[in-house]
Amino acid sequence: MDIILASASPRRSELMKQAGLDFRVSVCNTDESYDEGLSPADIVTQLSLRKADAVFDKEMPEGDSVVVAADTIVVLGDEILGKPKDRADAVRMLKELSDNMHRVYTGTTLYYYVGGKVSVESFAECAEVYFRELDDSTINEYVDSWEPMDKAGAYGIQGKGAVLIDKIYGDYYTIVGLPIAKVYHSIKKYSK
Repeated sequence: MDIILASASPRRSELMKQAGLDFRVSVCNTDESYDEGLSPADIVTQLSLRKADAVFDKEMPEGDSVVVAADTIVVLGDEILGKPKDRADAVRMLKELSDNMHRVYTGTTLYYYVGGKVSVESFAECAEVYFRELDDSTINEYVDSWEPMDKAGAYGIQGKGAVLIDKIYGDYYTIVGLPIAKVYHSIKKYSK
């Protein structure tokens, strides 16, 4: 089966490799706007479906294939924390996350073309993340590493951001950006 990852994220690629999946990357620019009335789970599911659909249309597979797409958001209370706009925004987000619990949602879509038929599987996973209490020095040191600048919520749990975390509840890989066990088992089911 031709496995196509619809993401330029090095973290998602690393998880696919870690699971032993042979894949290639193909991305499209897609509209990432969403209806403000949607739940966080619905937002990430809708965005992952939009990405998978765009790459499927671009690739127009002829043989058995699957497009894997994902979208991740960080939610603190009722606020969705996207990627920081600049250094000050990253500092603001980390101060808000300090000594607090937030949720990370990852929506995943697997867009299959098997035996000449299209089948779509979409789901959302959620994990709770508890931050340690962070002092200004820790926040500034982390922001100065530039690691948080391309990450929702201004941190990456799999990098230097690991030192900011007190505990998590849920799937660690959902927080990284791809619930790889669910993806792997879905692909194996369709690959038989």
